[in-house]
Amino acid sequence: MERTTLVQHVRQQEKATPEATGEFSSLMNEIMVAAKIISLQVNSAGIGEDIFGLTGKINVQGEEVKKLDEFSDLTFTKIIGQSGTVCAITSEEKEEPFIIPAGDDRGKYIFMMDPLDGSSNIDVNVNIGTIFSVYKKKSSGDRVTDEDLMQKGEHQIAAGYIVYGSSTIFVYTSRQGVHGFTLDPTLGEFFLSHPDLVIPEQGSTYSVNEGNWELWDEPQKNLVAYLKEEDHATARPYKLRYIGSLVADFHRTLLKGGLFMYPKDRKSPNGKLRFSFEAAPLALIVEQAGGKASTGTRRILDITPTGIHDRLPLFIGSKKDVEMAEERLAASAKNTIDLNG
Repeated sequence: MERTTLVQHVRQQEKATPEATGEFSSLMNEIMVAAKIISLQVNSAGIGEDIFGLTGKINVQGEEVKKLDEFSDLTFTKIIGQSGTVCAITSEEKEEPFIIPAGDDRGKYIFMMDPLDGSSNIDVNVNIGTIFSVYKKKSSGDRVTDEDLMQKGEHQIAAGYIVYGSSTIFVYTSRQGVHGFTLDPTLGEFFLSHPDLVIPEQGSTYSVNEGNWELWDEPQKNLVAYLKEEDHATARPYKLRYIGSLVADFHRTLLKGGLFMYPKDRKSPNGKLRFSFEAAPLALIVEQAGGKASTGTRRILDITPTGIHDRLPLFIGSKKDVEMAEERLAASAKNTIDLNG
């Protein structure tokens, strides 16, 4: 049986775009190469070179940097940076963007990434992954400006993620549906395994870190309590499913439906997930698959960030589930205000 590779699929989609130059296909090919290298390293963890543990460094987020975090960031930056397809790279691991010098071979795209999401799970062999998005440079001239680096989420031309787990899966959208590819380790190729992904309109699970319960406000507590109540008319109670690795939790939600939440709390009043590296790319993917992504009050893709490391709350998943969450949060917040006068 003839199988479609990731490279073939990207080229087929690019042919459907009249103004395509092939540059996007080249970029996607370089992302794929970096993903294969990291997949091999992840699957070799604990064998030979020690890539477990910490580097002793602290990143811009105030988090301890793990060795595989650093390896992934450097791998993507080097391969994408030398591809001739991008003019800038931003990373969750770096405070400032990496700008390709104007005199060097550079392209028209901005590449943004969380090079290794869920890295706290590395040492216990839980799924981890890479999340990325692609924008097109908007400003004229050689300089890369804030207008280029802080674009509205809606302006993404592509987004994707790679899950490194029992198998390595590459999921992407170039605004022509969502498609998943599984790495065949014997051939070293990603083959189409999940064509035209569509998220169920409503799921039966919710995903949230309930260990933060005491940090939540009352509307969030009320929402989770509502999901746990038994009511067959509204398909409740929902089942709790939480891995603690965003890319893995999102992948399950995309395939099975349901609601993933990372709400604001007392320690993170503006939310914790990063707009550019996590929320915006996953929002584009879920909307292309028929789902929805929100801060709880606002559509993620309508947001224009004010900084490359902006954080926000995230409610993402099946359309009906996200809409239900928004409605419950709004009603609960109003009741809280009314009760407090």
